[in-house]
This record gives sequence, C-alpha cells and structure tokens, in this order.
Amino acid sequence: MSSRSPAQGPAAPDPVHRLSRRRLLRHTMAAAGGLLAAGPLSGCVSPASASGASSLSVWDLFQGGDGMLMDEMIEAVSKGAGGAEGFEVDRTILDWGPSYYTKLAMSAAGGRASDVAAMHLSRLAGYAPGGLVDPFDLDLLAEFGVTAEDFAPAVWSRTRHEGTVYAIPLDVHPFIVFYDKEAAEKAGLLTTSGELVPMGSPEALLEAGKALAGATGEAGILFGHVTDTAQNWRLFAGLYAQTGAEFALPDGGPPKIDVDAAVRVVTLMTRLFDGKTNPNNLDYNGALAAFTSGRGGMAMLGEWELPTLKKSGLDLGAAPFPQVFEEPAVYTDSHSFVLPHQDDPDPARRREAHRYVAEILKQSLTWASAGHIPAYQPVLAEPGYAALDPQSSYADAAEVAVLDPPNWFAGAGSNFQNRMCQPLQSALLGNTTPEKAVRQMVREADTLLRQPDPVA
Repeated sequence: MSSRSPAQGPAAPDPVHRLSRRRLLRHTMAAAGGLLAAGPLSGCVSPASASGASSLSVWDLFQGGDGMLMDEMIEAVSKGAGGAEGFEVDRTILDWGPSYYTKLAMSAAGGRASDVAAMHLSRLAGYAPGGLVDPFDLDLLAEFGVTAEDFAPAVWSRTRHEGTVYAIPLDVHPFIVFYDKEAAEKAGLLTTSGELVPMGSPEALLEAGKALAGATGEAGILFGHVTDTAQNWRLFAGLYAQTGAEFALPDGGPPKIDVDAAVRVVTLMTRLFDGKTNPNNLDYNGALAAFTSGRGGMAMLGEWELPTLKKSGLDLGAAPFPQVFEEPAVYTDSHSFVLPHQDDPDPARRREAHRYVAEILKQSLTWASAGHIPAYQPVLAEPGYAALDPQSSYADAAEVAVLDPPNWFAGAGSNFQNRMCQPLQSALLGNTTPEKAVRQMVREADTLLRQPDPVA
C-alpha cells in the first residue's frame, strides 16, 4: 500500500480530491488492476435516480443466487426490520470483474458516485490511498449498533488505510475443503462427532488423499486449476501463510518472499496433485462436476460453491482448509461496503448510508444461507447460524483469514492473481519444477512492483 498518496481522514473531503480529467484517467487504470482493457460505463447512474432523489443509491456485483439473497436483505431493511425505520433503496447491479472496479473508480472520480457500494476487501488498497472512497464514521456506526469489536481482528485489520477505516465487511468467503461424508468415514478421516480429522502435516494430507481415493475407487482430492486465473493462487497463498514466512510486496520492490518456503509449498502442491491419486489436469468446472458425481472424496473450493454442491445429493461435509504447516491460516476475501468518494456529500444521506450498512449487516444470517461466513459476529452467535450445516462447521476460518497482499495491483479479479497462477499451473502439470515456478512468481511480482501506482 502506497504511503505517497494524500491521506484522507474522517473529516470532510479535502479539495485535493477534486480530480482532474488526467487524474481520473489514472484512477481508471488503477481500478482495472493493471489491465489495459476496461468495460464501458453503461452501468453508471446518478445518485438522484429515476426512483426518486430521496432513494439511497447502492451499487453491487451480486447476481444469481447471491443477488436474490441481497434482494431479500434489502427488502427486509427497506420495510424496517426489527422496528427500525425503513429505506427507499435504488440498487444497481453491475457485472463482476475488472469492469466493475473501473466503473466504481470513474463514478467516484467523476462525481457520479453511489451512496454505498460493494467492494472486495482485497481491492481496498487500490482505492483508499487515492481518495476514491471516503472513510466511515465509527461513532456513527456505533450509534446504529455496529462496532470494531463485532468483527474478527484478522479481517477488520484490512479495513484501514493509515489508521482510518474505509470498508465495513459483510462476509468472509474462504477457500475451504468440501468432502463426501460417506467417503471420508470409509477412509477413516472423521472424528467421533463426524467432523474432519485434523491433518497437521503435509504427509497427513497426502495420506488423506490416498485414503479417499481408496474409499471412492477413483480420485481422492479434486482441484480445478487449468486456465483458471485465481485457483492456484488461492491454494498457494493459504499454504504459504501456514509456513509463517513473509510475503510482502513493498513499493518499488524487490519482493520480500521466502523462496525456500515457497518452494516447499509448491513441492507439496505437485506431490498432492500427482496425476495419479489426485488429478493434476482438471479445470474448475471439471473438478466441480467430478465431485458432485461422486468421482472424488474431497474438493478444494471456495465456500461460494455450497449452493451448487447441496443440489448434488451428496452427504456433504465442509471444513476450514486443513492446517498442514506450522501456523493456522486460510486464504479468504471479504465482500465489504465502501462509501464511494463524493466531493460534497450530504450529511443526512451519509448518515443514512451508515445506517443502511449497519442494518444490512444485521440481516446477514440470510447471506449465510449461500455459504458465506457473516463478518458481523453477533450473527454467528444466533441459534439460526449454529443450525446451518455445513456452514457453521467452517466459521472458524474467519479467525485465521489471510487476504491478498495490500497492493494496488492485487486482489480479487486482478492481473496479479493471474500472473501468479500461470507458473503454478506449469508446475502442477509437470511442465516446470517447483524451483523454477517460484522464481517466475518472484519475477512477476517484481515486474508489478516496478510499475508506478497510478493513484500515487
């Protein structure tokens, strides 16, 4: 995260954030995560929308099942859930990906920002330093029943830039393991209470794969990564964090990456996905299809696949990603709420924006039905959450969450993840060695670090 950008405190926006056309274009480049192509601005709307100037304007990227759940949550708060005053909400849904973040940046830089927007927490470093999002007033949030103590420290620590909070997490969505309970029991991998046994070492994970392969008569552990722009990075980043080694990308470089630890991780990945016990050449959909059809005992996936997996008819179990190295860590991200920058925000609308965020968080038991872990921890204490199976079995992942490095070019949907994935894919396919793959990853990171931060 660059310290060269003008900082923005909790007070009214400073005039330096009234951006010129030149700075607007620079912001756009940053929002694209280092990509040269960006989508059109056809989704942009004015806060004073057709549904009425008093409507609270909200942008997000939730479609499909998640979109329907968000509709349900917005309907609840609009009607005044729990006796609270209701809202009139104008929701705009945009396509997920680099184009979403480009549009979000341009709306903030061009004076067409929504009152509230969704953002992956891993992307905050590309927005807060350049003044593309405004800070939250924590006293105001506390007035509506939401405080810093309501969030897991591992996630809350990533909401800040230079000590000021710019994002409020809605959820934690980790990279976990799903398993077929019948196969896991046959393989001797369940405790007496029916939970996945701790692994504790790389060898234990390798043995678990063999036991699951024996139980299914086919594959043990499934992982889809071929041509995927994120999967290899998710697996690597979580395992690397478990080694306790530093992975830091300071401005200007060079990268601070423990090469020995990284080689250790990639070596395990190649041993695990050896093309025999566990396939090494599956794409994402191929791995998903193999698991749902019973051709594997375990799958390494994001928790967001829970709705699809539940439809398969499997006796489905889930757990945080197993700890196999020295420290507990689970790779994750977080859908969060931000306040897109406005040059002269109306105090009453800003107050309503804070209240809206607080009320939506209180509805996140609904959000949890899709598999996401509510970031607002009071919801985790509700009996309704404990009854969610298998969601409640991996809730502890939020306590040891690890996100992308806090750099402007990193985060969900970024070119950074794609560039990390390519050498890892080569290693898993047997086209290069773990040592060469790691050296290529370091070179890719160094190249990105030498690019100037467009918002600095």
